[in-house]
Order: sequence, then C-alpha cells, then structure tokens
Amino acid sequence: MTVKLVDATVSSFDAAFDKFRSEAPKHRANLILFLADKDPSTSLSWCPEFDVGLYTFILLRAMRMGWGRESQCLLPYCVRAEPVIYKKLEVSSDDVVLLRAYVGDRPTWRNPQHPWRTDPRFKLVGVPTLIRWENDAIKGRLEDNEAHLEHKISALISGE
Repeated sequence: MTVKLVDATVSSFDAAFDKFRSEAPKHRANLILFLADKDPSTSLSWCPEFDVGLYTFILLRAMRMGWGRESQCLLPYCVRAEPVIYKKLEVSSDDVVLLRAYVGDRPTWRNPQHPWRTDPRFKLVGVPTLIRWENDAIKGRLEDNEAHLEHKISALISGE
C-alpha cells in the first residue's frame, strides 16, 4: 500500500487540486481531507470547540475517575479524526492519494464566504471533512461529526 500526501492551503489549492484531478485515474482511491490549520501558539488544531486548557482539565479529571483510553471520546472531532484517518490509510491495501486542504485560521474559516463553503463542488460546513473523489466528482463524504469513525473511513477508502 502506498499513500501519497499532498498539502494545500486556500491560496495553493487550485493548482494542487488540478494536479490531483489529472492524476486521479492512476490511483485506486483519491481522498480530500479538509482540515483546520494548526494554531502557531500551541501547534494544535484551532478547530471549533477545542480549548487546550479546558480539554486538559477534563482529561485529567476523567483519568482520575479511571476512564483511561475512553477519555479520548472527550476530544473534539477535528482532533480525533486525523490520527484515525491516517491509521486506516496505513492498513489499507489500496494505492491512495490524500490531498490535505487546510481551511485557514479561525477567522478565515468562520467567514461565510470562505471559498470552500461557497464552492458548489464541496459546500463545506465543518472540519474535518473527508471526501472520496472519483470520476471527477464526489463519490462519498464524511462530515465533521463522522470523520473519526473507523468503519465509515474504511468504507469510504474502499469505495463502498
């Protein structure tokens, strides 16, 4: 299995997407992952709802209560999804291209006129959003509230 990663920002997306589309027939699966940028002060996703201090407090409290790994469920979708997606890609036997498209900082993303919110091909409403691109169109998508679910990611990768 090979996974080819391609990164794009709002400003570099058109060129990266054109190349992605032209090379799509060469690959078994072509995925686009729309993500929140990393906050430069924390190196963590700025994603909606994610407050490092509050999360740390809740996580420590949960661990004291004996929750252990279950406390991962307290993470917002945008922080949970990315590692799960990469894990599923690593075990996939398919030849996959993953175009990671970073939506910008919080004010950029919050703008109702954000180019990927208004683009008729994508119509993004949340991050992360994972899209399977096939035959020059969206074949399937996982919105922010489901992009961390392993069985749905596997189905999307395999084209089911």
